[in-house]
Amino acid sequence: MQPRLLSLFVKRLALLVLLVGCQPTTTEAAPSHEPPSPEVSTVVVETRAVPRVRELPGRGVSSRVAEVRARIAGIVFERVFEEGSYVRKGDVLFRLEPTIYRAERDAQTAALVRAEATRDQAQRHANRTLTLLERQTVSTAQNDVADSALKQAEADVASAKARLARARVDLDHATVRAPISGRIGRALVTEGALVSDVAATHLATIQQIDPIYVDFVQPVDLLEPGDGEGAEVKLVRADGSVYGEVGRLLFTDVNVDPGTAQVTMRASFANPDGALLPGTYVRVRLARGRDTEAIVVPPQAIQRSSAGEAQAYVVDGDNKIALKPLRTGPLTDLGWVVEDGLVAGETLVVEGFQKIGPGASVKPVPWSAPALAPTTAQR
Repeated sequence: MQPRLLSLFVKRLALLVLLVGCQPTTTEAAPSHEPPSPEVSTVVVETRAVPRVRELPGRGVSSRVAEVRARIAGIVFERVFEEGSYVRKGDVLFRLEPTIYRAERDAQTAALVRAEATRDQAQRHANRTLTLLERQTVSTAQNDVADSALKQAEADVASAKARLARARVDLDHATVRAPISGRIGRALVTEGALVSDVAATHLATIQQIDPIYVDFVQPVDLLEPGDGEGAEVKLVRADGSVYGEVGRLLFTDVNVDPGTAQVTMRASFANPDGALLPGTYVRVRLARGRDTEAIVVPPQAIQRSSAGEAQAYVVDGDNKIALKPLRTGPLTDLGWVVEDGLVAGETLVVEGFQKIGPGASVKPVPWSAPALAPTTAQR
């Protein structure tokens, strides 16, 4: 009997455990706390009047270029200038071996003295013959011969003076001087080099870069009647900074490139510090009236995609974020001009991009532009 009672006891115990395990357990539900929507700084898109500006690519060009070349043949004796320095008109750049030309000058000086002595003798002889002719002591033919000899002697003097002047010029050309003021490049010859006046050996190049010209092109379809001389032009460097000097449009070429349908334009900028160099890539902003209904947004509101396309975050009526592609125009002092993608009245996100994404809920707060520091405002 005992084994049967033990078996019955085990079965009832197992049933009791099973019943207890099937009883529902009551647990308290954890309270749910939804995070608050992040705050973003926003502005309401408005239209305003801004200068209408056309931005075009261009390159710096020297206002004057002078190639320093040899005008006589000889050996380069000395290079005087420092490469890359600023030289003034008339500064000595090279000295050629002057010995031969100095000797030629001395020889022509002696020839002039001899010709002048011959002329003086012929002058005295002509004077005596004329006196004797008045006394009818000599014939008219003898007087004519004396007068002709005098004129020939005078011609010899003039010829000797011309040869002496040429010898002096050649000797002076042995000292090569700067034809214009400007920045000189590297020397193209060294001491000991033989230069020739026949091929006019190129010795160095001087470029005048104050003022400096900027050549740029634009499609002929965009030409306006106001694209003439004197229009205001601003310059933007490759790093995006605006050059401090305001330039003036010098001319618009009358020829159109048949391959690109573009015309070349040139502007002049003051360059006292030599900050702009020839060949530098820049962008020019050509002022063309005013746009009275332009949409201008703060620069930091414009985002760039991985492909470099402009885009911006806007907040809809339900405080949801949407990403919109834009087509931007020039960057003005007030901000980016948006040519397509935004309309007046939309709410644009300016700050707080790290907290949001398309479709996210946000809490928009008005954005206030930072005040300029006093030192910055005075510049």
